[in-house]
Amino acid sequence: MHIPDAFMPIWQGAIYWIIALVFIILALRWAKYKMTEEKIPVVAVLAAAVFALMSFNLPVSMGTSGHLVGGALVAIVLGSPFAAVFILTLVLIVQGVLFGDGGITTMGANIINMGVIGGFVGFYSFHGLMRVTKNIPLSAGPAAWLACFIPAEVCAVEMFLAGTFPLREGLIAMGLYHTLIGIIEAVITVLVICLILKVRPDLIDEKVRQLQAKGMNG
Repeated sequence: MHIPDAFMPIWQGAIYWIIALVFIILALRWAKYKMTEEKIPVVAVLAAAVFALMSFNLPVSMGTSGHLVGGALVAIVLGSPFAAVFILTLVLIVQGVLFGDGGITTMGANIINMGVIGGFVGFYSFHGLMRVTKNIPLSAGPAAWLACFIPAEVCAVEMFLAGTFPLREGLIAMGLYHTLIGIIEAVITVLVICLILKVRPDLIDEKVRQLQAKGMNG
């Protein structure tokens, strides 16, 4: 899902960068006002976890690859989709600059796909499902799957707009692989959230703890 430089015209990459910068600024604002001293260690651990998850790339086709994302996990644990934008941006910068995983001119698109779309889809899907299921695993699992699958399909559309590969083949290739990868991401997300709630519930977003309490009492 890391788009290389050669896969997209520079002018398209510039447009995605402009959009991404808007969300990066908002994410920095979140970090300034919401990232307390207690949250800093959690942010560091989640950033390391996301980096590790993204490091396992599986070849898809037409020069692309698939991998876990972690946007939903970050957004749910820290209680904001902008937390996902913040952490995913840091991880993508390190991967792109130091390890050559993903391009520099296309980094804006990668941030939008994995940080913005992944974070917002994961966060709001989770809270929307919680209103229905009243169950954290049943809500976090599908939310994490969607936060992996939808960015992959958006990436396929971007590659079509860039003239890199056909739309139908791209949607099928990225969708099929990330349908399966999304299941793995869902399982990991649920396990991590449940583990945190059991061992250190104080580290997770207060709203998630309240939702858990309501579910147990409801």
